[in-house]
Amino acid sequence: MNFRTSASIAALSTLTAAALTACGGGDSDAAPSGPQSITLEFAAYAGSAPVKCGTVIAGLGSGNVDAQLKDFRLYVSNVKLVKADGTKVALTLGANDDWNLTVGSDSLTLIDLEDGTGSCAGGTAATNASIKGTVPAGDYVGVEMTMGVPFAMNHSDYAAAVKPLDIQAMAWSWQSGRKFAKIEVTDPAGTAGSWVAKVFNFHLGSTGCTGNPASGQTVSCTAANRMATSFASFNPASQKIAVDVKALLAGTDITVNQAGAPGCMSGGTDPECLNVFKSLAIDWKADGTGSGQPVAAGASQTLFKAMAK
Repeated sequence: MNFRTSASIAALSTLTAAALTACGGGDSDAAPSGPQSITLEFAAYAGSAPVKCGTVIAGLGSGNVDAQLKDFRLYVSNVKLVKADGTKVALTLGANDDWNLTVGSDSLTLIDLEDGTGSCAGGTAATNASIKGTVPAGDYVGVEMTMGVPFAMNHSDYAAAVKPLDIQAMAWSWQSGRKFAKIEVTDPAGTAGSWVAKVFNFHLGSTGCTGNPASGQTVSCTAANRMATSFASFNPASQKIAVDVKALLAGTDITVNQAGAPGCMSGGTDPECLNVFKSLAIDWKADGTGSGQPVAAGASQTLFKAMAK
């Protein structure tokens, strides 16, 4: 297996040789065989700096204010590895467990980058920062994925769902759908009058949904709001995926709630969603007519970034 990146030819040769050796031989003419293990690592960042619960993050939003993480969880689904010729191969997850779920052709992993400490006290101690799976032997150069819960998995009662869809904190309050992402920041000082709401919530999920699955009705949503992401050049052996809270909040005054829910909870006319949805490259319009579909397959999204480990 060979992941091509912008690294030097020498580094690429070293990676290729290591991959071939791991497949059972050092002969460069021997084709690798058997499933190849892949691990995609995720990390919470603010720009170029890693961040974590309980520490102050400087320079967020249009006002360059200080804040702390309150929550940092997201669902990533249907990961595919991409070959040089553009062929896409689905990553096969391992057995269903606390973090991973495969149902039919859909696969899902909960990435949990909060640890329940400090400013994230409302979260959980358990964390998960990776997606692990296998692909057939091949020459893979890139990766693509979706931030969101596949439709077939999304509209069910969280209390009766299997892991990792059974988390109350990741459940919407309507149509039994899920928050695809829950990234929240809070004023570290907490002094009177500093922030109007003292918290900025980013909750991504489908909106404009009708039909109650609890009574057997078919659900449909006017805005799916699933974020597409792809990296044409990505090597999981040497790179990780940074989830950039500073990019998410760029251009938004997170100290003022102009209208709607505090922060951006995917509302079709919530003014705090304008720049947030730009960072996701999801079609959103202030008059509520946005399609909720990725713009240009998510090419301009800034939330996910490939970074060296």
